[in-house]
Amino acid sequence: MWNYHNNINGAFNMYSYFVGANPPTSTNPTPIYPKINNTVFLSPFTYIVGDVTIRNNTFVAPFVSIRADEGTPFYIGSNCNLQDGVIFHGLKNKQMEVNQKKYSIYIGDEVSCAHGALIHGPCQIDQKVFIGFKSIVYNARVGEGSFIASGAIVTGGVTLKPGSFVPPGAHVDSQKKADSLSQVPKNEVEFAREVQRVNQEFPSSYSIVFGKDRCTCGLST
Repeated sequence: MWNYHNNINGAFNMYSYFVGANPPTSTNPTPIYPKINNTVFLSPFTYIVGDVTIRNNTFVAPFVSIRADEGTPFYIGSNCNLQDGVIFHGLKNKQMEVNQKKYSIYIGDEVSCAHGALIHGPCQIDQKVFIGFKSIVYNARVGEGSFIASGAIVTGGVTLKPGSFVPPGAHVDSQKKADSLSQVPKNEVEFAREVQRVNQEFPSSYSIVFGKDRCTCGLST
């Protein structure tokens, strides 16, 4: 345990996260441990179980739950940020095919999931997507560079074309609604880029503050 009294930064880290295999059940009988790259930073109070892959330099903030104990597997790309309170879960036996492989949840590179977002499989979220505060993505495909604003819901088996903008509080639950979306405004593109820029610094910076290597879960790849 990190000694608070000897830490000049004043940080007190109890390494209080849980990373482990999914519990065996009738729907998911084989325990599988997560595969987490050693450049990933896991914040205290993170919970990750099951067949979950997390790639390079992804930041996982406090109180994130990534639970592949029903729907499985999950894939999270490089340079993503999963902010405080983000939830990942999936329905049993419901998957989407990406690059000739099937996933409950697939997240491409440089995806930002803002505070309180719910990502529920089956879903595919391509690279450089921004998912806003307390928004929901469930049973949907989200094209590259799309922006889902705060409180919006994307569901119903829809596919968002690349660069789609879902306004705050919108409910996109039909392909007709998805096809009518406008392109992401320039100011929101710039906002998403800035979120990415800041959050890509967090894995290495927090590692220094907490006085540890980035992923200390013993399950790094």
